[in-house]
Amino acid sequence: MPRSEAARGHLAMLAFSALVAGSFSLGALAAPLIDPGALTALRFLLAAALVGAVAWAQGALSRHALRAPWRYALLGGLLAIYFVLMFHGLKTAPPVSAAAVFTLTPLMAAGFGWLLLRQQLTARMALALVLGAAGALWVIFRADLAAVRHLDLGFGEAIYLLGCVAHALYAPLVRKLNRGEPALAFTFFTMIAGCLLLTVWAETPLRETPWRALPAVVWVALLYLAVAASAASFVLLQYASLRLPAAKVMAYTYLTPAWVILWELALGHGAPPPAILMGLGLICAALWLLLEDAPAR
Repeated sequence: MPRSEAARGHLAMLAFSALVAGSFSLGALAAPLIDPGALTALRFLLAAALVGAVAWAQGALSRHALRAPWRYALLGGLLAIYFVLMFHGLKTAPPVSAAAVFTLTPLMAAGFGWLLLRQQLTARMALALVLGAAGALWVIFRADLAAVRHLDLGFGEAIYLLGCVAHALYAPLVRKLNRGEPALAFTFFTMIAGCLLLTVWAETPLRETPWRALPAVVWVALLYLAVAASAASFVLLQYASLRLPAAKVMAYTYLTPAWVILWELALGHGAPPPAILMGLGLICAALWLLLEDAPAR
C-alpha cells in the first residue's frame, strides 16, 4: 500500500482519538440520566441520518453495497454491544479510568487481527502492546498495587472491558468483510443495522423514557455522540481500517486518556493524581513505539 494511503489512515485515527475522548467525559455526565440502550439507539439513528445524507449526496449508496447484508448486522451488533456496555460502565467508572480500559483494545485487536487476517506482530509492536497494557492496568487499578494483586477491578471498568472486546473484534472484521464499498456507504448500513438491533432490544426503555423531561446535558451529549463520536468517528475508523493493520488502527486509542484529561480539565473536573500519570506515560511510550514501527502493509 502506498505510504500516502497509510499516512491518511494515521491522520484519520488521530482525529478519531480526539473525537472519541469527548464521549467519555460527556457520556459520564449523561449515563446516570437515561437508559444506555435507548441513548445508543437514538444515537445510531441520528448518526445514520447524517452519514446517509452525505453518502447520498456523494452518490456513494448503491445496490452493490447491499450485498450480503448479514455483514452489517454483525458489525452493527458489535458496535451496539460496545456502546451500550460503555454507558453502563460510565455510570460508576471515572472517565479517565474508562479511557484506560479502552487502551487495552490494541492488544485484543492484534489477537483478532492475527486470527482473522493473519496480520503479524513485530517484536517492537509486541513490546508496545505490553507497555500500553501495563500502563492501562496501572490507571485502571488506580495506581494501587494491592488492588492489582487482588484483581480489584471496579464494576464499571469490568462491564466496559467486555464492550472493548467487541470493539477490538470490529476493527479487523471491517477489513475482512468489506468488498470494495465506499467507507460512507459501509458506515451507513452498519449504523442502520445497529439501530434496528437496538430498537428491538431496547424497545421498552425507548417507549418509557420521558424524552421531553430529560436534562439539557443529555441532549448535548446525544448530539455530540451522534455527530462527532459516531458519524464522524465511524467513517474515520472504517477509512483507517482499510489502510492500516488492526493493531495500528487501535494503537491510537492510547491517546484517548490524554484527550480525556484535557476534556475533564475543560469541564472543571480537575486532573488525576500524579501516580495515575505514570501509567499514562507508559501508554504514550507504547503509542510512540507503534507509530515508529515499520510502515503498514
